[in-house]
Amino acid sequence: MATIPFGISRLDGRIQGGAPEGSVVLLSGEAGAGAREFVYTSAVMNGLLDADRDLFELHYGDLHGSAVEPEDVHYVSFTADESELRREIAFTMDEEIVDAGLDAVTFADFSPEYFQLSPVPREWYAGEHRSINDLGNTDNDRRDVLEAFADYLDEQASGSLVVVDSLTDLIGVRQKELTFGDIVMTLKGLRKAARGWDGLILLHLTRDAVTTEEFGSLMTSVDGTVEFEWERGGNERVRTMFVREFRGVLGRLEKEDIVQFETEIHDAGFDVSDVRKIR
Repeated sequence: MATIPFGISRLDGRIQGGAPEGSVVLLSGEAGAGAREFVYTSAVMNGLLDADRDLFELHYGDLHGSAVEPEDVHYVSFTADESELRREIAFTMDEEIVDAGLDAVTFADFSPEYFQLSPVPREWYAGEHRSINDLGNTDNDRRDVLEAFADYLDEQASGSLVVVDSLTDLIGVRQKELTFGDIVMTLKGLRKAARGWDGLILLHLTRDAVTTEEFGSLMTSVDGTVEFEWERGGNERVRTMFVREFRGVLGRLEKEDIVQFETEIHDAGFDVSDVRKIR
């Protein structure tokens, strides 16, 4: 089975190259525990595959196992534009890697659709390149954020890595027009559609944004869930990552008795520093 690399070399090497084609993966974490850095690294490293192969191989190495390069890399945000995201990612990774990798990444900003029914002033989110007027002059002409998001995926997700930053924003809307049930149903539909796209979709979620019951509903709506936490022992705080469930991946980890990864963040982004096994 072909896989799409996450862009985290030591993780990809453990799971035969990455996630199976057609996967939708939820990346859920405590604040600062590494989920967002994982997202940034995935986008940048997969962008380097196309933009600067030598730099990619210097920091990542060769593709593992059955991994295939995504046709395109897309970074979707509901509240931030490209310049904001580039600046934020540059805080995490080396500037040379970020500049080269993001040159091959397409950014999609759905701020107009996200904020259109909110009290946020239009001039705060509608830049010169895009105006809320582009959505139409009547309520019937306006696309809601889920519709706009779905249309974009229909056009761009085939064979691609799509990073969605972040699912937390959609959950935070909680308007009459967008309930938590709508989000769950959208993810279930997304998982079904992704089978035919043969790409990889990563969904970032701040764990504290949902209840335990809601988190369970989200987990059952995707193919895989990876959690990021702070582990406290003595005077040290260690970032850890573990796979809660994952179609086509979890079995490979269990075969090697892997239960948890210790992680770190350095100039090349998110990485695995140690692997814990069942004794």
